[in-house]
Amino acid sequence: MTEPYDVTAIGNAIVDVIASATDDFLAAHNLNKGAMTLVGPGQSAALLGQMAKGVETSGGSAGNTIAGIASLGGKGAFVGKVADDRLGQVYRDEIAAIGAEYHSSGPLIGGPATGCCLINVTPDAQRTMATFLGAAGEVSPADIDPALIEASKIVYLEGYLFDPESARAAFAKAAGLARASQRLIALTLSDAFVVERHRAALLGFIESQVDILFANEAELCALFETDFDSALGAVRSIARIAAITRSEKGSVACEGALVRSVPAEPIKQLVDTTGAGDQYAAGFCFGLARGKPLPICGQLGSIAAAEVISHVGPRPLVSLAGLAGKAGL
Repeated sequence: MTEPYDVTAIGNAIVDVIASATDDFLAAHNLNKGAMTLVGPGQSAALLGQMAKGVETSGGSAGNTIAGIASLGGKGAFVGKVADDRLGQVYRDEIAAIGAEYHSSGPLIGGPATGCCLINVTPDAQRTMATFLGAAGEVSPADIDPALIEASKIVYLEGYLFDPESARAAFAKAAGLARASQRLIALTLSDAFVVERHRAALLGFIESQVDILFANEAELCALFETDFDSALGAVRSIARIAAITRSEKGSVACEGALVRSVPAEPIKQLVDTTGAGDQYAAGFCFGLARGKPLPICGQLGSIAAAEVISHVGPRPLVSLAGLAGKAGL
């Protein structure tokens, strides 16, 4: 079978609302700075009513990564769940507009509304998220199309979906299909609080199913409950490939005994870190799907991350393929 998709990602279909905020605002609303907190529809509506005027854009971690794949010139597909409402249609339309494909068994009818993520960005560019999953948390095995998984070089799973049981069942189905078809399975840990809630399950899933693990430094240390150097040694024993981001320190890419440090790309101004890890994963996965060596994959990830942290919003505003071309990649 031909492989028309570089990456198929399974994740939360979320519409982001991004606004500026102060540390005092976060404290007043009991929001953990730099982390993601799940909220109900009432909390979401109340917080939205008190936030500064924001920018509304389609988001969700895995969806952002697919936007990066498309910007790099790759072929991507996104599997997620939206409701049969205005925001759900907006989300599906925006996936098509970036040149990717949206896949689902159909919009959710009679259930919760399309999910949204309220992102407050403080002056230090840190983003603090309050997420109402809504329909996004209703992803189930029925949404996983075997033909799509079998036709994808990399199947990318969003760690945030470890919370809903139906989504974890969808992960299991996708991983089984990918393994049977000899496709690569990638997982992003998404958030240190996700790791804290599901450490044992995540460790088991990584060791048995995952070929490529994405994490930032805090998530990796939380996974193994130790310091960075020890955690790096531990992850190399259970994941075939690991790509760990370290903010301004760049990233570390590992495959067995091979360990490569990749410097961060220089930027003129740090504006908003929303989507940095998502875009790093896009660049890295695109490189792997196209047969690039690990250091080049990491460099592509750094280029994509640098672009997105230079402006407000989690998706590229400049062609990542053009930036990669200028770098000779």
